[in-house]
Amino acid sequence: MPVSKSNSLSNKAFLNGKIFTLNKSQPYAEAVVINQSKIIFAGSNREAENLINKAVEVIDLNGKLLLPGFIDSHTHFINGGFNLLGLDLRHTKSIEEFKSELKKFVVSNKGKWITGGNWNHEAWKTRALPSKEMIDEFTQDTPIFIERLDKHMGLANSLALKIAGITKDTPNPEGGLIEKDPVTGEPTGILKDNAMPIIYSKIPPPSEDEMYKAGLAALNEARRNGITSIHDISYPADLSTFQMLEKNNELTCRVYTRLPVSSYKNFVDAGIHFNFGSDKITIGSLKAFSDGSLGAGTAWFFEHYLDDKNNYGLATDILSDGRLEQWALEADKNKLQLCIHAIGNRANAFLIDLADKIERINPKWDRRFRIEHAQHVRSQDIRRMSELNIIVSAQPYHLFDDGAWAEKKLGSESIKESYSFKSFLDAGITVCFGSDWTVAPLNALKGIYAAVTRKTADKNFPAGWIPEQKISVEDAARCYTINGAYAAFEEKIKGSVEPGKLADLVVLSEDIFSIDPERIKDVKVEMTIFDGKIVYSA
Repeated sequence: MPVSKSNSLSNKAFLNGKIFTLNKSQPYAEAVVINQSKIIFAGSNREAENLINKAVEVIDLNGKLLLPGFIDSHTHFINGGFNLLGLDLRHTKSIEEFKSELKKFVVSNKGKWITGGNWNHEAWKTRALPSKEMIDEFTQDTPIFIERLDKHMGLANSLALKIAGITKDTPNPEGGLIEKDPVTGEPTGILKDNAMPIIYSKIPPPSEDEMYKAGLAALNEARRNGITSIHDISYPADLSTFQMLEKNNELTCRVYTRLPVSSYKNFVDAGIHFNFGSDKITIGSLKAFSDGSLGAGTAWFFEHYLDDKNNYGLATDILSDGRLEQWALEADKNKLQLCIHAIGNRANAFLIDLADKIERINPKWDRRFRIEHAQHVRSQDIRRMSELNIIVSAQPYHLFDDGAWAEKKLGSESIKESYSFKSFLDAGITVCFGSDWTVAPLNALKGIYAAVTRKTADKNFPAGWIPEQKISVEDAARCYTINGAYAAFEEKIKGSVEPGKLADLVVLSEDIFSIDPERIKDVKVEMTIFDGKIVYSA
């Protein structure tokens, strides 16, 4: 991909490309010209050449596909950076491999709190949950609390349980579960959802320098994958890290933060509404949880789990005691956007009822109420979501993982209402896609592959898992670009390739619209352009 001048030039022209613009009046173009951080032209090569002078850097795309930069609509970004720098057990395929990898990490980190992990017992041969006994023998002097990849379950060793004061007599907190041995009553080491903070509160927080390094590692991963914007599940320390990165001119990804809903009064007192900030960092959106996850058995359903007939999942404590509804009504009244996690069909139905109540009680405004995940939604509830203009923020690569084992938890009938992307789109619902990184890779191309093919990790569904919910490559790309921009009130400044919009772009190694969809997962990012600058080149 020849480049005529250095990347120091602020004006650039991309010629001889296939440009998927997401602009309905001009779906495709050959050339794009940018001036500093903005797109000033998208159209033919001939017209673009009239805008080129000595101050313009010319990049010949040689027929390669260029799109708007990918928007990942659901990340845990700084946590992802820590994961890159630390322990990652996602790839382990057995309890023996899990123990071996953890033991090696303990040797070089003896005595320090070990967190992270990202293990997934559903990918192991036995699919049995780990226990403290499996790891105590080599972690006697090292406190361990490592999370399952969905962040709704963690494994503690005996030392960590002792530090946290968790014994067989410790009661389950509301919305959480301390798993105990059915014979002895002793904790197994597995803590779910709202039981996990008991241990979190004992883990020393990372330093500012450690946060900064994690941020840099995460940004590098984003650049490599063509991610130019994220909608992040952020906490105050994360926000401070993003601000420091921006101050030091090292922020190469736009950040739409969603801070905990419990902090809504701080925004109200400060007079902050939705979409407050710059085009680099935005606040005014709030995150909450209504239930847990399917893999942890804590997603909240109307029906019991097939593999545990006494289990319907767990509603969060703030849902059960009414705080979620109270906070949501007050936050929305003050024009703060709500982004609420729901996995199980009962949790989703609750949020639809809540959105309906907000719509009826609060003053009208362009609220863009979001349900994060919306993995299992009853057919009758999809119409209600459309009527209420609820945005679905989904993570298609989760179906690649979950499809291999979800049916044994939910049954063949219930599973048909899972990851209903086509039904959502057909109903006119705005769907934006993300990764939930580190739960899934920070890779939009793998997400597009999953949404289009619906293949699963076990390769047991050659036609795709629930194939009637497959969507087109064009629709999947829209969910990773302009729909993501809309979900953050930013569709007027990014998400498509048209004059006046921010110059956030990605060039791919192959044309995902013409190749066999099976190959999309292997396509690479050739170039990432952020704010008019080339920040990554393969």
